[in-house]
Amino acid sequence: MTFRSDHDLAGTIARLFIHPVKSCAGIEVQEAVLTEAGLDLDRAWMVVDAEGVFLTQRAHPRMALVRPQLRSDDLVLRAPGMLALHLSLDRVEGPAQARVWDDVVPAWDMGPLAAQWFSDFLGQPCRLVRFDPAVRRLSSPAWTGGLEVPNQFSDGFPLLVASQGSIDGLNARLQAAGHAPVGIERFRPNVVLAGVDEHDEDRIDTLYIGVEGGEVQLQHVKPCARCPIPDIDPATAESTPVVGDTLRTYRQDRRLDGAITFGMNAIVREGAGRVLRVGQPVAADLRFE
Repeated sequence: MTFRSDHDLAGTIARLFIHPVKSCAGIEVQEAVLTEAGLDLDRAWMVVDAEGVFLTQRAHPRMALVRPQLRSDDLVLRAPGMLALHLSLDRVEGPAQARVWDDVVPAWDMGPLAAQWFSDFLGQPCRLVRFDPAVRRLSSPAWTGGLEVPNQFSDGFPLLVASQGSIDGLNARLQAAGHAPVGIERFRPNVVLAGVDEHDEDRIDTLYIGVEGGEVQLQHVKPCARCPIPDIDPATAESTPVVGDTLRTYRQDRRLDGAITFGMNAIVREGAGRVLRVGQPVAADLRFE
């Protein structure tokens, strides 16, 4: 793809992440297949309680210590003090029902071994479920312009886009106040942009990505309001309010009634089935409200 010279900005994909199990650690990848519901296998599994309600780091910070690894045919989960859990990518145990926020959807249970593994690690009865690809869980039409946009077990949208400039800006403020820098992994993005200014992602309407054989178009639709998860150190699962307190000094977003935001939720307008790769060029025009 050759970008027109009149685009407001141009950069590259710096990093790509998928998070196979919702609210557990992510995996940094060099490439990923883009589907209409986001990157392939992103938020495809989810931990639920005995009633089928989703669990996250908000109430269970130890979930940050569950580290996935994708192999050719299976997903391997490791956590401190636990033997590795191997899950076949092509096998489920039986039907289930799961609740994520206000959505109750049919799902697939991953069986008693996975249930016991998470129950032991989190100290309460749990089950692991997989999203049913036959189900269409839709993003909020109030933010998609009325388009029917599917996602899996993400909070609400297929993709989260952030930038290296944004995390650099946060870390400059943290270090100026005597705090250690943090990694962008805390914000759980899928696509991280390089070569753009701090929080330029906020002002992008459509992000154009040059891919082999064509173009991908991601439309940025909603700022990502931040809960306490970015305060959790992914290496230790310990939480301190430093990150949230720092963001509060400069990231109150009037578009969400003053909520603290970092990164932009995005939907796939064109290019499902294409492969995103680190280093691919990106371009966009900026909108100013």
